[in-house]
Amino acid sequence: MSLIKVLNEGYVRLVDHMGSDLTVVNAARVSYAKESLELSDRDIKLIKFLSREGHTSPFRHAITQFEVYAPLMVARQWWKYVVGSAHYEGTGDSLDAWNESSRRYITEEPAFYFPEAGEWRSKPENSKQGSGAIIEWELGEKYSRELIDYTELGISKYEAALADGICAEQARLFLPAYGMYVRWYWTASVQSIAHFLKQRLEHDAQKEIQDYAKAILELIRPLFPVSLEQLMSEVVKD
Repeated sequence: MSLIKVLNEGYVRLVDHMGSDLTVVNAARVSYAKESLELSDRDIKLIKFLSREGHTSPFRHAITQFEVYAPLMVARQWWKYVVGSAHYEGTGDSLDAWNESSRRYITEEPAFYFPEAGEWRSKPENSKQGSGAIIEWELGEKYSRELIDYTELGISKYEAALADGICAEQARLFLPAYGMYVRWYWTASVQSIAHFLKQRLEHDAQKEIQDYAKAILELIRPLFPVSLEQLMSEVVKD
């Protein structure tokens, strides 16, 4: 499986990858001019040691590339992991790259995420962020309808502006932003992906990005099973 659907129109697609658990091992063993040809129990112990002791540079030689299609509210949370990609003390760049489609150049029909009536969540009781329990269905139905109407109004004004000759980079101002799907390529090291997953699989992470994190985990887990388990064991074992 290389593509997993998420949030109605959204998806995560595994585009490419470089390396394996053996890549991590050999990146570490090169210090002693050694190389393993097959992953052994001794190599697994080395991966455990590297993770436990914080020797993370070997994990940055294993790379994975994804295509993601997600609402803008998810994309902007995700983007923080690229802006702050040197997020480990003393380890430098963690090899993240991000390239996103732009409505300065394309005018494809916009797609939007609309929560179903039973998916609207209440505000949390004891926090300034996040969400609480699902609200009653009738209220959710009201806001699903209002969001659809609001979005359709924005789309009609966007299309009218284009028809009148307004450039795409300004006409897009009429599009309601946070629910609009955007598409990007994310290339990152296994270390960086594990960092993302550890935070976005937590119970208090926004549900929508949790859904995408679960898809990323399902796609990357078979590629680097030992490294991923050691870098984020308390999450992977759940």
